[in-house]
Amino acid sequence: METNFKKGQHVKQEFGGPIMKIIGFEPELIENVITQWEDEEGTIITGKFMDSVLIHAH
Repeated sequence: METNFKKGQHVKQEFGGPIMKIIGFEPELIENVITQWEDEEGTIITGKFMDSVLIHAH
């Protein structure tokens, strides 16, 4: 599974949402990019996304 993202990189979903940091990959899964971000209350949230729905965040 080839992806153009790297661990530690910041990304966001194509149609908005929080800026997230990539913390790892699960190449055997469809939702292969593992991300983390902090919500308004300071809670750390982990999510998994398909790399095709993510874009680089600047």
